[in-house]
Amino acid sequence: MFDRVSIKLQAKERFRENTGNAICIMLVLMAVEIVVGLLTAIPLMGVVLQVVIVPLSVGAVYAYSEIWQGRKAQVVDFLNESFDNFGRKLGGMLWMTLWVILWTLLFYIPGIVKAFSYAMTPYILARYPNVPAKQALRISMRAMHGHKLDLFVFSLSFLGWALLSALTGGILYVLYVGPYLQIAQAGAFEDILDDAIARGAVSEEELGIAGDANA
Repeated sequence: MFDRVSIKLQAKERFRENTGNAICIMLVLMAVEIVVGLLTAIPLMGVVLQVVIVPLSVGAVYAYSEIWQGRKAQVVDFLNESFDNFGRKLGGMLWMTLWVILWTLLFYIPGIVKAFSYAMTPYILARYPNVPAKQALRISMRAMHGHKLDLFVFSLSFLGWALLSALTGGILYVLYVGPYLQIAQAGAFEDILDDAIARGAVSEEELGIAGDANA
């Protein structure tokens, strides 16, 4: 059963255990996003840098999921993971974005629903390197079946923190809310995927972890 309160409590504890690294990863990610935003006025440069940012988001998911699992994750781990198997991560995220856009063009609400259905794609790309880019989207859809409302409510529970972050000009987001949210999301995704495996919606074989006790 998806336990939002328990996940958030554990995420806070994990953040306290690895505060420095969690904040540094967020600082680097935000800094890159700001630089890219400033350089988008240069047509070619803007496009190239936007492409770089996409795998960085997957690398961040990996780093914060490591923290969620009680392991140390440093900026170097975040960067290494972002650019390892770069094409697969970029392709998977662009494929997901394309489908969200197509559904949104039909009607706004179906676009939101599909965005939650595809939400686990970055996590799967980050944690399971043997899963092909397009397959990650399909696995996300099966895993999220029955959990889209859970994740929607989970996301809404951070609305107050988002408002406080805005009042501090984003400082609170970088120093606490962002890392805390990312760690909590990693916990939510892990819980949902474990449930999907338990009910047979997703197999360990297709994730490439069958027989791997350390996965």
